[in-house]
Amino acid sequence: MPPRRRTDPAEGRAAVAAWRADPDAAPRAVVRTAVRFALEELADVAPGNAVEVRVPPDGAVQAVAGPRHTRGTPPNVVETDPATWLALVTGALDWHDAVARGAVHASGERADLSAYLPLQAARPR
Repeated sequence: MPPRRRTDPAEGRAAVAAWRADPDAAPRAVVRTAVRFALEELADVAPGNAVEVRVPPDGAVQAVAGPRHTRGTPPNVVETDPATWLALVTGALDWHDAVARGAVHASGERADLSAYLPLQAARPR
């Protein structure tokens, strides 16, 4: 299977901006584009394979330097829903608050993304 095409940065930023303008009214395709764009950016700013970040049903990425897993469930997993992920990457929600209230499930010693959030490309210009 060929690798998935990366999100065009202009399209990704536009999707994030559209979501930010009205999160409840953003079309599903816009949310999916915004989530994938933000996941790709995370992989760029925190390259590695130590943490699997899952935002079902829109995407997943491996990021953060450290030991690579090769089989089964990775030891470091972050999982959340699309709205929470976009709130985190835009700075509308704090990482520690999201984890404390159960909006983010983070397991493993490297599954703390607070040093990388909010993401630069997802911030308002």
